Amino acid sequence: MNPVDPASSLLDDFSLEMTGKDVPALTEAQDVLPAGTRINVTFLGNEDLPMRLAAASAVKAGGHVPVPHISARRLGSAAELEKFLGALSEAGVVENVFVVAGDPAEPMGPYEDSLAVIASGLPAAHGARHISISGYPEGHPDIDGQTLWSALEQKLIAVRDQGLEASIITQFGFDTTPVLAWLEELRSRGIDVPVRIGVPGPAGVKRLLGYARRFGVGTSASIAHKYGFSLTNLLGTAGPDRFLNQLAAEHDPARHGVVKLHFYTFGGLRPTAEWVRSFRGY
Repeated sequence: MNPVDPASSLLDDFSLEMTGKDVPALTEAQDVLPAGTRINVTFLGNEDLPMRLAAASAVKAGGHVPVPHISARRLGSAAELEKFLGALSEAGVVENVFVVAGDPAEPMGPYEDSLAVIASGLPAAHGARHISISGYPEGHPDIDGQTLWSALEQKLIAVRDQGLEASIITQFGFDTTPVLAWLEELRSRGIDVPVRIGVPGPAGVKRLLGYARRFGVGTSASIAHKYGFSLTNLLGTAGPDRFLNQLAAEHDPARHGVVKLHFYTFGGLRPTAEWVRSFRGY
C-alpha cells in the first residue's frame, strides 16, 4: 500500500498498549517499532508498582514515549497515588499519563473516578504535562450517554484549568459508524482535542470476541462480517484492515477533527507493529 493513501496516513504517530508483563515482548518488537512510538502501560490488578515502573522505564529506554495508566478505583489512598507518581517522576516517565476509572465496581480508596484523580492536582504536581482520558463511541454498559458526555467535558475542563494538554483514547470497536458519529458529536460540542481511535491489533477471532465481551463492545453477525470475520468460524485471525480503510474513506477533518490510532495489542506487540509496517507497505 502506498504510504500517501488516506488509510496509511491515519497510521502516522500511532500508539500501542502493553501490560507490565510485556517487557520481553517489547524488546522483541523493538526493531519493527518506529522511534518515538507512544506506548501506554496498563495499571492492572495483577501488577504492582515495580512492574509498572519497569515497563514504563523500558519504553523510555527503547527510545519511545511511555504513557503510564493511572487506575483511579485501584488506588487505596492518596499516599499510594503520590508514591506511584513520585516513582514515575524519579524515572523520568511521568510527563504523559492516561487516567481511567478502572474495572473495580467499588473504589478501593478515595478516588471514585478519573476526574477525582485529575482534580486532585497530584499528576500535575509531580510533572505530568499531558493527560489522556477515555472515550466511548459505543457507550458504556453501566453508564448512560448523557452522563458519559458530562464526565468527559468535566475532565477536559479540569485538565485545561491546570494548564495541561489533553487527548482522548477511545475504547476499541469493530464498526466505524458509531465511531464517526461520536466524533461528529464530540466536535459539535466544541471539543477539539486530538482523539486516538482504539483499534484491535491483529489477533485470533476467539480472543477478539472475548475481549469484546469483557469490555462491553457490541458485536453482531453483520458487524463482524463488515469487520472481516465470521461469528460461526472462530479459528481464524482478523486484522483491522477493513475498519481502517472504511474509517479513512469517511473521515472528514472538518467534521471529525484530528484523528490518530491506538492499538490494543491483544495478539502481541510485535505482530501489531509488523501489521502496521506491512499495511503501510514498508
